[in-house]
Amino acid sequence: MMDKLYPWQEINGGISAPPGFYACGVKAGIKHKDKYDLALILSEIPASAAGMFTRNVVKAHPLVLTEKHLADGKAQAVIVNSGNANACMGEIGDNAATEMVRVTAEELALAPEDILVSSTGVIGQELPLAKVIAGIRTAAKEVQALKGKVSESEKTEYAHQAASAIMTTDMVCKELALELQCAQGTIKLGIMAKGSGMIHPNMGTMLCFITTDAQVAQDKLKGLLKAATDESFNMVTVDGDTSTNDMVVILANGLSGVTPEGQEWENFSAMVREACCTMAKAIARDGEGASKFLEVKVAGAASLEAARMIARSVCSSNLVKSAMYGEDANWGRILAAAGYSGASFDPNKADIYLNGLQVAAHGQGLPFSETEASVLLKNTDIKVDVVLGDGNEQAVAWGCDLTHKYIDINADYRT
Repeated sequence: MMDKLYPWQEINGGISAPPGFYACGVKAGIKHKDKYDLALILSEIPASAAGMFTRNVVKAHPLVLTEKHLADGKAQAVIVNSGNANACMGEIGDNAATEMVRVTAEELALAPEDILVSSTGVIGQELPLAKVIAGIRTAAKEVQALKGKVSESEKTEYAHQAASAIMTTDMVCKELALELQCAQGTIKLGIMAKGSGMIHPNMGTMLCFITTDAQVAQDKLKGLLKAATDESFNMVTVDGDTSTNDMVVILANGLSGVTPEGQEWENFSAMVREACCTMAKAIARDGEGASKFLEVKVAGAASLEAARMIARSVCSSNLVKSAMYGEDANWGRILAAAGYSGASFDPNKADIYLNGLQVAAHGQGLPFSETEASVLLKNTDIKVDVVLGDGNEQAVAWGCDLTHKYIDINADYRT
């Protein structure tokens, strides 16, 4: 999965790969009795922590509480449920999020403000709190029993259960672990994410949790997470809808004893960004009803922001997505989507390529073989290149096609 030129390598362990982190998933019966639906992540010691959250003004109750708990820049555990968003429930929702934190803190003998809480699922329905609380107590016992008493393979399996527990309409479990060799020692990173529908470059319906044993000050960690999120999760779109529960959180417990500086900091930062981009692409590939993965690269832009705006606009266009599903090389839709992105550029300098086949030059169509284009667009992976003549900046966005199955999935999601 990882490029051999990168100064890090992929390892086993998922979210529990860094020393001092433990995770598990349990079947609490929140929506389906046979599904893992509650996950717990624990650090042996307090960790530096930072988060990024949805820009939607309608925010779920757990998210609001987590933002408060991150105000001091540290955390030690994360409790997450799927099957219910605990959003738009007023005082009942606030109390449910608070109770999830209280019970987790009680079971782990931690301060409530060191617990982060997250939920995902149906909006506007009351959280079945009794089931959730029972699940938390079970998870707390399991995760504490993991400390030094299981093999690495067992620890990895428990981490996989945690990654499975945060899935909703996801078809694929999204997790990864990496390690980076430094002069002082090895830094490890674990990541798990969920997302399939209600995904847009505004922190779409997605959750992501990152752990590392690097020693990183909270202010530096926050800046790193923002940069990684802007390059990854804010560059992925499935359907143009944004959610109430979106959250990306990173915890750094420092148990490696390594404080990356200079080139090692650059390598560590790149590793975090690459892990987030890998999760973002996995979310796009797993888009609800998707049959094709889209990568839109914009090059030659006057600014990074312009490149990002155009890439996101093309990737999120329902007309472009429908054309890719129909294997139709309708390049005009691509240029039109770039035009309404809000970015300023000269359309008369724009070239467009579909899986390497140039279909437009200087803002106008070229004669090309429709048969060749159709064959290229039958590929599961479709790359759209928009080459401008305005500068040297570039950006990439990821998404998927729009299919009939997307409607089938979402027509009766609540019922």
